[in-house]
Amino acid sequence: MTVPRTDSGKTSEPLPPSLWAATAPAASAAPPLLESTATDVLVIGGGYTGLSTALHLAERGVGVTVLEANEPGWGASGRNGGQVNPTLKHDPDDLVRMLGAERAEPLIDAISRSADLVFDLIDRHTIDCQPVRAGWLQLSYSEKSVPAMHARARQWGRRGVPVELLDRAAVAQRVGTEAFAGGWLDGRAGAIQPLAYARGLAGAVQKAGGTVHARTTVAKLERQGTRWIAITSEGNQVRAERVVIATNGYTGSLWPGLAQTVLSANSFIVATRPLSAAHAQVILARGETASTSQRLLLYFRKDAAGRLLMGGRGFFTEPRGPGDFAHLERSLELLFPQLGPLDYEYRWAGRIAITRDFMPHIHEPAPGVTMALGCNGRGIALCTSLGRHIAERLAGSGNRFPYPQSQMTPIPLHGLQRFYIAAGVAWYSLLDKFG
Repeated sequence: MTVPRTDSGKTSEPLPPSLWAATAPAASAAPPLLESTATDVLVIGGGYTGLSTALHLAERGVGVTVLEANEPGWGASGRNGGQVNPTLKHDPDDLVRMLGAERAEPLIDAISRSADLVFDLIDRHTIDCQPVRAGWLQLSYSEKSVPAMHARARQWGRRGVPVELLDRAAVAQRVGTEAFAGGWLDGRAGAIQPLAYARGLAGAVQKAGGTVHARTTVAKLERQGTRWIAITSEGNQVRAERVVIATNGYTGSLWPGLAQTVLSANSFIVATRPLSAAHAQVILARGETASTSQRLLLYFRKDAAGRLLMGGRGFFTEPRGPGDFAHLERSLELLFPQLGPLDYEYRWAGRIAITRDFMPHIHEPAPGVTMALGCNGRGIALCTSLGRHIAERLAGSGNRFPYPQSQMTPIPLHGLQRFYIAAGVAWYSLLDKFG
């Protein structure tokens, strides 16, 4: 069986400028693959899913090699907002209705423990990524939406999650703005420097005995007997019993049809210069992360230096200049008018993979091949958890795999995905306006 790739001549790209690229510790050396080799498990993609899979395999003594076309964390793993949120788009009770209790409860448990896993890895491997675990605030502008948000919090509270129900005054005291009618706090959540975390995972893989090769593009996969052969754009080969494809929002044509199962949407982020000490003591003073409950949500937090970050939807195409970020800057200034005109130090974007059912997708389309993608904006915690459980499954641990598996199902007329996204943005904007 041969799986061709049409863009085999692709070369690696430099890491785009961002706050995280400017402030992350240097990456450990990960030279490109220069000769053919063999391994037990080949991981294609050096983001959180691939690196977590490789780390947990290496810790079990399984031979593992990671091939990354650019550098570890180059995609959304190094460009996201840094929020570690152990949730899915669906609430626990919704998952039970969708999947049935027998399938849903192990999934809910895995998701609920995903932030614990992230912070445990940071501690165990001494990853320098500015971790803060002060919780996540989900906030509503509308009084009508607050009861539903509190009901969501109670669902998690019944499962032992530390939650707080917040009214308008409590939100204003925590966040430093009068804009919100209420919300809730998820005490499991936190924040990190996301590129530093990705680089730390890559270093941990290497220390555990795994191999990481950057600037190495897989041009083709071939099945030969019971083994897979990955052929790089330079003509080198990696022979492996099993392959994990973990390319998420940057999935290309390596495996036909996979990219067509998700919408690759851009998330834009801006970061101010560090706030004054007086303002930093009022705005998210405890270090919480926050997001709105709109369908087209906004998410915001402070970084370790006191910069204020705001993220949200962006154009389908890559940003061309500061004007493409104006909607986020207006939103931030409306939330915190006391800051006056803001000076923005960084603007950047990254692609997330959105699935039709807003669930992560795990596929096994051929013997020895596992694919995981579609984190829908929950990448840090979810991808780290996915990697751990995929590794356990490949290593034959016998533990139940909690994530539902599915057949690859391309989105109809996927070539029009930019129009899907534009239409979805327009529709959700209308629902947010009237809802």
